[in-house]
Amino acid sequence: MNTQAILETYIENIIQIMTPYGSGTGFIIDDLIVTNSHVVSGLKEAVISSKKIKRTIAKVVYDDPYYDLAFISVDFKMLKNPFKLSKQNVSDGDTIIAIGHPYGLNYTATEGIVSKSSRLQGDLEYIQIDAAINPGNSGGPLLNENGEVVGVNTFIIQNSNNLGFSLPYFYVDEALKSYKNKNIKNIIKCSSCKNLIDEKDIVNDYCPVCGIKLSVAKLRRKGYKATGQTKLLEEILSSLEIDVTLARRSQASWRINYGSARIDINYYDNGIIIGDTKLCVIPQENIEEIYDYLLEENRKLSYLQLSINENIIYLSYLIVDSSLTLQEGKIAFDRLLKNSNKYGDILINRFNAIKHKRDEEE
Repeated sequence: MNTQAILETYIENIIQIMTPYGSGTGFIIDDLIVTNSHVVSGLKEAVISSKKIKRTIAKVVYDDPYYDLAFISVDFKMLKNPFKLSKQNVSDGDTIIAIGHPYGLNYTATEGIVSKSSRLQGDLEYIQIDAAINPGNSGGPLLNENGEVVGVNTFIIQNSNNLGFSLPYFYVDEALKSYKNKNIKNIIKCSSCKNLIDEKDIVNDYCPVCGIKLSVAKLRRKGYKATGQTKLLEEILSSLEIDVTLARRSQASWRINYGSARIDINYYDNGIIIGDTKLCVIPQENIEEIYDYLLEENRKLSYLQLSINENIIYLSYLIVDSSLTLQEGKIAFDRLLKNSNKYGDILINRFNAIKHKRDEEE
């Protein structure tokens, strides 16, 4: 199969994974989602989504920093064309396809060749490839021309020309079998003695077998907790009955789907907080009437502002972090949510503004 056919056939197997620390890719094998350990960032939960799985919170049930592998468990319907692990090693020069979500760009497939079928990094073998992989590709599948999984895209060498490395399928197969044989939900693999440890048997973050400190156990125990004004922002959103875990795209970015509107909230390094939604695109006609309407509405609005940037009409709320309070923030963001659909409908229905096109949800 060619790259396009492979992507179309197996796209339902590809998962986008988000944590407060970044995003990555995973893929379905049997009843689990396979990804990198560094993608889930030592957390017990991650937000996932795919073509067939609505954005949801899923459990990280296996974390193996040694292989840089993690398994995520979530209920999903049987896929029409499930992935299968390859049964044979790749060879130098073989054509391969990497699929993932680099930089948040959904379902990106890149084709290349195997530059070196077995490249040692420490005491682990990796497949060296020249297919372009970038941040966000981590944890995604490396496929052969038959659409079989031959590896997990794991890391790149920075500032190199398409120099990527994938963990071979046989490590994944070994990890999956070991995890399922244990029949325990929450497992951490010790990087030192390589034993699979039931998380409930870990005391003070030390491996009960060899006594080494398990960094991932500490991370899982502590979890993620927002601080400062970020914490206040999440308290405001929670007070509006918004699930901040699902809305969170990073430690300083949230996205809320409210009716037909999509509201993005970003907290910038300079202390500015902006919540805005793209309402619609100005049409070629009725522009003067739209301008008059926006100016008139802005005279009535408090907290919010209607504006045009290039040809897109926005409804926005802007505030400096030092001025944000729970009470004022709740009023402002509540109005932003409720007025986004209202103004979008008015501009489209009354003034023939054009519905804004947007990427599909991750």
